[in-house]
Amino acid sequence: MSPLTAVLLAWRAVWRNRVRSVLTLLGISFGIGAVIAMVAAGQGARRQVHETFRALGTNVLFVSNGSAGSGNGRGAGSRLTLTWNDVSRLERAGLSTIRWMAPVLEMKKVQVTSEESSWSTAIVGTSGDWFHIRAWEAASGATFDAAAESSGAKCAVLGQAVAAELFSAVDPVGQTVRIQGQPYEVVGVLAPKGQGAGGNTDDLIVVPLKTFQQRLEKGVGDYLNGQIWISMTSEDAATETSEEVTVLLREWHRLTPDQDDDFHIRNSADTAQVQQANTERITTLLALVAAVSLFVGGLGVMNIMLMSVIERTREIGVRMAVGARSGDVMTQFLLESLTLALIGGVLGLGLGAVGAKYMADHFGWRLFFPATIAAIAFAVAGGVGVVFGLYPAVRASRLDPIAALRSES
Repeated sequence: MSPLTAVLLAWRAVWRNRVRSVLTLLGISFGIGAVIAMVAAGQGARRQVHETFRALGTNVLFVSNGSAGSGNGRGAGSRLTLTWNDVSRLERAGLSTIRWMAPVLEMKKVQVTSEESSWSTAIVGTSGDWFHIRAWEAASGATFDAAAESSGAKCAVLGQAVAAELFSAVDPVGQTVRIQGQPYEVVGVLAPKGQGAGGNTDDLIVVPLKTFQQRLEKGVGDYLNGQIWISMTSEDAATETSEEVTVLLREWHRLTPDQDDDFHIRNSADTAQVQQANTERITTLLALVAAVSLFVGGLGVMNIMLMSVIERTREIGVRMAVGARSGDVMTQFLLESLTLALIGGVLGLGLGAVGAKYMADHFGWRLFFPATIAAIAFAVAGGVGVVFGLYPAVRASRLDPIAALRSES
């Protein structure tokens, strides 16, 4: 029997029982669609995490108030332990592995207005080195300079999202925004960075550190109610820098050997690895759940093919009586099973693409759907058709022609 004839016979058999065939391939479609959606969404989430931390910088240390057990030290019952004197001493310490260092203060959900609109955003108070740490340049205008920092000038650098909300039709540079009712001159607009781990990275306003302390921050005195960001000369210097900073801060805070650190140092690279690992675990779990549904769809293929063998016993006997070999019969049933699976694979590919797009939009992930996933979809579909269609095909090929002809099926 020629390959073309075998394919035509398989298609005719599938079409003849199209209602049952449709119900069977739907099981495969949903199974493959679920697997593809989970894999694509997982890849997109991993890329999003990677890009977020790459934008932040993987050679950055964050020094926060409180011990490691209390997070950033700003929870209930915690106290501020980092001082501005710590910042000055670290700057003067001259550690060879430190490239830039910047204190970072932040207020969330602050009402900001312009002549055109109003918006609620985060206000960050820091030094000019923070822009170097973040590798964040101005798309228009400029970031503030040392003179503005030391003088406490009321100037501001807007993120792209804030600029779009407050100044939809005009260039923000040179315009005025009001933060808590006080006027600030816009000196620059930052280049866009997009979504990050905590939301829209571009939704912020950056003001000079001294301005933040004098105009916005209330009642902390000598203590730093925020973090110290430290950019290192290389990623390999993270451990060394962390240990050196720890020794210095423990000495300055007069901690005895039996006392825990009253500060917490995090490495952005370690945080990125933890995020990646958590994402991979969740993706693997969801993919396993989706694989179960694919296995159930494969059982449906086996079930319909076994029923087909029973119903067409007499037909098989006639074919074998007129010269069809066992291999021809097995090939025919395998092709029928493969046809069902491949049609299900095509539908599953579409369902998977729709599911991946929905999850990417819903969770703010980057859509990741490469051609390799489409190839895997067809490979998996074909594998399901062959694996679950093999037993019915072998059973059909081993029928006794004489017994088959006597069958009433």
